[in-house]
Amino acid sequence: MGSLHVGDKLPTVKEVVAEVAINPNTVMKAYWELEHQGLAEGRQGVGTYIVRRPKGPGPDIQLRLARRLDQWVKAARADGLDDESIESMVRDTLNRSNVQRIA
Repeated sequence: MGSLHVGDKLPTVKEVVAEVAINPNTVMKAYWELEHQGLAEGRQGVGTYIVRRPKGPGPDIQLRLARRLDQWVKAARADGLDDESIESMVRDTLNRSNVQRIA
């Protein structure tokens, strides 16, 4: 979501567990996944650090798009759509967009 930058140190597993009451194995798996994707690097005895940003638009663009999506979802619910209908509409839109992009 863009709240961390290259060079930032991630909290320890113990700190995350204390803050969000989650299983330590889940946190360790998440950190491993970040390392596996090349986004973070564990440094023995020092901690885990962000080494690169994920591909895609920056956090400012993601935030702007998330706000617009939130407004759209609220409007869809106000117009009577339930979550399943909203999800279906989004999937259909993505599928049409992918087909148009290929054509």
